[in-house]
Amino acid sequence: MIGDHSNGDMDGGLAAEINMTPLIDVMLVLLVVFMVTLPVVHHAAKIALPQASSQRENLRVPHVDIMVDAGGQVRWDGRATTGPSLEAALEAAAKQRPQPELRIIADRMARYGEVAKLLSQASAAGVAKVGFVTDPVTSH
Repeated sequence: MIGDHSNGDMDGGLAAEINMTPLIDVMLVLLVVFMVTLPVVHHAAKIALPQASSQRENLRVPHVDIMVDAGGQVRWDGRATTGPSLEAALEAAAKQRPQPELRIIADRMARYGEVAKLLSQASAAGVAKVGFVTDPVTSH
């Protein structure tokens, strides 16, 4: 029977297939174009490399030791300071070039609020380098 489609295939219909040959040709042409142009683009980049210097760099960074004891007393390089003089010293340190590093040495029993206040004052003054000096715990 001619009109019987019981086996499920369409003998007289059009088959919709994608012809892959033109797509593969286009991809190969693009691949060749990229392979030819990539080395040209790669060698055209001009990079300014840093120049080496044979002079020794000064590794000794200026620093200021700020100590906070258990009672909240602040010492600037060993001298006791109060709020206004501490703020003035922080502003003076922030204006120095190169700017000194503030090394905070806090007593174990010092209140966190005092250290946080000192950090916010240093930040408000414009101090960029702040470090903490700790005492290593030795186990016996």
